[in-house]
Amino acid sequence: MSLVKRKNSIWFPSVFDELMKPDWFGGTFNEVRANIPAVNIKEDDASFSLELAAPGISKEDFKIDLDNDVLTISSEKKSENEEANKGYTRKEFSYHSFKRSFTIPESVDPNAIGASYENGVLTVALPKKEEAVVKPNREIKIS
Repeated sequence: MSLVKRKNSIWFPSVFDELMKPDWFGGTFNEVRANIPAVNIKEDDASFSLELAAPGISKEDFKIDLDNDVLTISSEKKSENEEANKGYTRKEFSYHSFKRSFTIPESVDPNAIGASYENGVLTVALPKKEEAVVKPNREIKIS
């Protein structure tokens, strides 16, 4: 491994670094990434579990579909706010949507999938098929 010494000027590296950021023109890169909820995937012996962090979204705004071993979680929320006061009218619109898809392993029982939403976290339970559940070790006695 070799080390390379770099000579830093007072202002050039910071300006160069700022120009090379993907979100320098308009800041949309970070905004797009921030609108996609984070997902935790857990596995135990009997099931998989998806936890999707989506605070501020009501459970009625979620749509969960299963099509050919692809689980799709999506949400779409629109709001409109109009305020009319003396001399002016202010109208605001907002729109938020996301869509995440996951390939479900063959070991999951598609008929037993369930979901719940509590405290801003959508939890999707994906139970494994009976034949895929890990059985505990047992000792076999020799006769």
